[in-house]
Amino acid sequence: MISTKDIKRIKALGQKKFRDQEGVFVVEGEKLVQEARESGFRIRECYRADEIGREAMERISQLSSPSPVLAVVEKPENWEKPLGGASIGPGLYLALDGIRDPGNLGTILRTADWFSLSGVFASPDTVEITNPKVVQSTMGAIFRVKYFKADIPALCRAVKADGGEVYGTFLNGDNLYGAELCTGRDRPVLIVIGNEANGISKETAAETNRRITIPAGAGSKAESLNAAVATAITVAQFHRALCQEKE
Repeated sequence: MISTKDIKRIKALGQKKFRDQEGVFVVEGEKLVQEARESGFRIRECYRADEIGREAMERISQLSSPSPVLAVVEKPENWEKPLGGASIGPGLYLALDGIRDPGNLGTILRTADWFSLSGVFASPDTVEITNPKVVQSTMGAIFRVKYFKADIPALCRAVKADGGEVYGTFLNGDNLYGAELCTGRDRPVLIVIGNEANGISKETAAETNRRITIPAGAGSKAESLNAAVATAITVAQFHRALCQEKE
């Protein structure tokens, strides 16, 4: 059974302020709850429709069609405490500079998971990772990808100070397919992805030392690519370069 008080409390976790107050987020679905368990995240509460009843599950669910299981999971500390200009070590990383769409963030995390990136850093104004739409759209990647809040300009400076490269995705950069790309095997490499509407902020743009662009097809009249799509194409090209290095 579940009390009326608990139903109201769990339903309220659909709002950021209540998730922040309790330091938790909601995970729904057999696969995602199992992913949370296997990844070592601490599950505070778990409810099943066959135990509390379908009506109660509908009341606590954040989904239009409630799943058979829902868990309340504690947030890791690195999701809460912004990282400053700390050294991050060799590897290929993403820096998200103001990504606002939950679906984009979820898809970007899935991309990072697929290509085994070393980590993803997000600016304070990036959409919250525990937003229910983000959690669902990650398809479990949220429990596998190393994710940090960060001061992106400071992080860029730290990467360059360590001898690394900071790539920024721009409309007027070097052709991604013809550029010689550093892959992060022996030094940190950061790929900055900008806001859906405004691109990379001026402060962050000033800290990038390599500008790249995905060339449009001949005759294309599209103004830009979706942020998540652009991220996937860009990371795939870096991964291709890494595979070639290993051959």
